[in-house]
Amino acid sequence: MADIINLLPDNIANQIAAGEVIQRPASAVKELLENAVDAGATEIQLIIRDAGKELVQVIDNGKGMSETDARMSFERHATSKIQTIEDLFRIRTMGFRGEALASIAAVSQVELKTRLRGTDLGTYIEIDNSAVRKQEPCQTAEGTSIAMKNLFFNVPARRNFLKSNAAEMRHIVDEFIRVAMAFPQVQFTLNNNNTQLFYLEKGSLKQRIISILGQHYNARLVSVKETTDYMDVNGFVGKPETAKKTRGDQFFFVNNRFIKSPYLHHAIMNAFAEMIPADSYPLYVLFIDLDPEHIDINVHPTKQEIKFDDDKVMYAFVQSAVKHALAQFSITPTLDFELDPGIQQLDAINKPFTEQQQTQSASGSLYKTFTQANQAHVIDNSSNLKHWKDLYDIGKSDSFSTSRPAADTGRSSVSSPLYNEEPVPDATPRTSSFSASSSLIDERWQDTTIDQKVPVQVHQRYILSQIKSGFILIDQQAAHERILYERYQRALLDSPVPVQQNLFPQTLPLLPADAALISEMLPDLLVLGYDLEPFGNNTFVVRGTPADIQSGNEQASIEGLLEQFKNFSNDLKVNRREQLVRSMARNNAIPAGKSLTTREMQNVIDELFACAMPTSSPGGKYTYISFKLSDLAKMFG
Repeated sequence: MADIINLLPDNIANQIAAGEVIQRPASAVKELLENAVDAGATEIQLIIRDAGKELVQVIDNGKGMSETDARMSFERHATSKIQTIEDLFRIRTMGFRGEALASIAAVSQVELKTRLRGTDLGTYIEIDNSAVRKQEPCQTAEGTSIAMKNLFFNVPARRNFLKSNAAEMRHIVDEFIRVAMAFPQVQFTLNNNNTQLFYLEKGSLKQRIISILGQHYNARLVSVKETTDYMDVNGFVGKPETAKKTRGDQFFFVNNRFIKSPYLHHAIMNAFAEMIPADSYPLYVLFIDLDPEHIDINVHPTKQEIKFDDDKVMYAFVQSAVKHALAQFSITPTLDFELDPGIQQLDAINKPFTEQQQTQSASGSLYKTFTQANQAHVIDNSSNLKHWKDLYDIGKSDSFSTSRPAADTGRSSVSSPLYNEEPVPDATPRTSSFSASSSLIDERWQDTTIDQKVPVQVHQRYILSQIKSGFILIDQQAAHERILYERYQRALLDSPVPVQQNLFPQTLPLLPADAALISEMLPDLLVLGYDLEPFGNNTFVVRGTPADIQSGNEQASIEGLLEQFKNFSNDLKVNRREQLVRSMARNNAIPAGKSLTTREMQNVIDELFACAMPTSSPGGKYTYISFKLSDLAKMFG
């Protein structure tokens, strides 16, 4: 029998290895930026064309490479970071495995210019599909310039799997931001199609956060700083009011390397428990510094997932550090007594506290209770509180809850009047708000016919509506999301959403990445009712919005739409129009917690059952659940 196992040719092996490292243009951006940082650069430029498909170029002023090193850098597993096996457990650099440039050269055409500091001439190398086409001396600035052109030109099947330019550009910006955030002492610039998206000056971490995420965070950051013998944690978290419904502003760095850790994210969420809604995500930029021997960063091709030797210690320390920061700094609104004119007019502010008044106050029982040691729990029986039993008796007689013996059915009695089907003898007339509201509901239902019951809102989240066979319970947010989704789908096909022109057009400043994203969506946004016009410098003029957007909420609506779109573009493998429609539907849907009038509830019911698919929201969530009378009868025995 013939042998069947053969060694793969180098070019095939290189492409397989490249598939682990270079999955899209953003992967190359990450590797090239990290190499520039490792080279000691203080100024780094990233140049992008056609969302990285045509060109990804990184220019740095680092130490550069010699002629031999420049050639060796493209060999597989060639690195200056690792000499012995022990070095693998003391890694402080960003790159170390030596597969980045070899992988890039396997799937693209590469041009490298580099000059070692202190030398007169540099080196130019041209590589095509892992093969060196040209190598010669050249004149170039100190540092390194590496250009990756025509990504996946030799693997067209993989090129076809790339997403739209907007989606790929978003991934590139994400990688750029992660590296730039980790090294605020380095100047970074990003140019896309000859337009500058970012110019980040050297500065402090706080300045870097604000320049990337926006000026509105300037007064909304809380400093985190804890130091122990085992590890250090420092950085910033956002105040609770900065929490968003979508992810994106969460950054963990371990020894200056960006990582993804759902485990540590859970620790942050626990620290913010009861300060933010359960479905919101707080902003945080946290740097963890510890001995490299306590972590393993070589467990994932992109090095974004690492292992700690003691996860529980990390969890507890991060959680306590954030809790301590939130407790140490004022994160709740404070009363400003100097600015409130109403408070200034109070007698306690205007009139002096005389010695006679001080003596009278000090002799009172209340003063003594709070000033004498160990007396905070004492009740003064000499005060009017000795009649507290009389107050209890009065409240008892007025209570809406009247107990009565349980019927001999094996079930306990229910004292609320909503459940008493027959009058209780000698019961006191009930005037509480509980029984009043229940009687209003009863009247409202009695005034309608059997088949046309008035809908009722339950906890400002659900709509209860009676049908012949029982009743249905509608999730108002999911139902309205389905309604809007189908409305916007029709708009894209043949029925554009009416635009309500603003009397006074507003300017909308955006972050560079968001401005690039929204620029590509302008035609579709116009069909969906948003009339936006570029105004230069990452700013747009809002001339009109959909007619159902409340006046004054135009900016919040567009910003919310962007957040939803970015969330969908990461999670759903659908085209850009579908992402946009789903984003708009979710962003503009009636939120849980909003009170609805009877007419509004009835409109939701009518429009939901006029939909082509009324049973679920675009995301697959049930819009309503039906309850049959026969099922209810079984539930009640």
